Amino acid sequence: MAFDAILETSGNIATISLSGELDANSAGVFRERVEEAAAANPAKLVLMMGELTFMASAGLRVLIFAKQKMGSDVDVFVVAPQEPVRETMEMTGFHQSVIMLDEYDAAEIEA
Repeated sequence: MAFDAILETSGNIATISLSGELDANSAGVFRERVEEAAAANPAKLVLMMGELTFMASAGLRVLIFAKQKMGSDVDVFVVAPQEPVRETMEMTGFHQSVIMLDEYDAAEIEA
């Protein structure tokens, strides 16, 4: 499945919806969306991962870049990662650096 990363901003929230397979060939697209999101100076970054079926180490590096690029004042939410993607984040400990949610909860994110 082809990778896609769609950025939407609303108020102080930037949302990137990821789908397909995030590997070395597609990581650059994700990185570009992160840079575009950071330029908007959001208070929160939401990564919608329900349609992301695979994430290689290159994708994990972009997640780390996203956390660093946004800065310590920006909450990063990872929403609905599929099991293989969740396992990758848990094995590396990255899940401790973000807020993991099983489903999108506007009240929790917008609070």
